[in-house]
Amino acid sequence: MSFDEEWSAARATAAANVSMRLNHVPVEPAGGGGGDLDLNQDHIGAIGSEAFKLHSRLQSDGKHAATATAEAAGALSKEGFASGAALLKVNTMWESQVKTLVAACANISNGLNYSLKSHAKDEAQLHADLTASAIDKYLK
Repeated sequence: MSFDEEWSAARATAAANVSMRLNHVPVEPAGGGGGDLDLNQDHIGAIGSEAFKLHSRLQSDGKHAATATAEAAGALSKEGFASGAALLKVNTMWESQVKTLVAACANISNGLNYSLKSHAKDEAQLHADLTASAIDKYLK
């Protein structure tokens, strides 16, 4: 078999495999949710709690070297070392990155808290709607 023939056969096999994978829904493992959204409030709450803890720690621990770094940068610059300006630039970039991480942790924590509350509210509304529907069915 020539290289071109072998290459064509490999491409055809790969295309068939991709097509089969795209057109096939994998079988759920035992205990699977059957495609329904499975919202484990304990796990989501734990993740939100850890994001909040990280947010709190980053706010304080992420800045613990800021004063000493700024003083060192000033002292180096005063003595005419170019590394003073570079150190100040690194410190400024570090503070910017810490602020970004703090904001991201807050977004994660707040988003998960909102999701939990929203899901609980939706569940309560669905329960009320279904209960009212069942009552209405029996009243007719």
